[in-house]
Amino acid sequence: MDWPHDPDGEEGSEGGRKYGMAILAKKLDEEEDFPLSKREFVEEHADEPVRINYQRVVSVADIFEHVEGEEFDSILDFHKAVGAGMRRGGFWDYHPRGENPEKKSA
Repeated sequence: MDWPHDPDGEEGSEGGRKYGMAILAKKLDEEEDFPLSKREFVEEHADEPVRINYQRVVSVADIFEHVEGEEFDSILDFHKAVGAGMRRGGFWDYHPRGENPEKKSA
């Protein structure tokens, strides 16, 4: 696909140092962008590439097809909704297992 910028350049994944959620989060200003309209965010960034892992690059629009909600009140709400959408869409390779996969270790 022809991306508007190099997915592995500084504008994309900062030279391969950032992936997935980190790329989306760097497009936001926590102080000024919230509440954030999903529609406006997607309109502005839809065709931009997001490197998911060393093999896969998808567009912001591809990810947001699976993100629920129309507005995010905070960066935390954004992260939760996008993370759930990325899991639903099969964009994450890592899926916790075990007795209580939702439990966060210290």
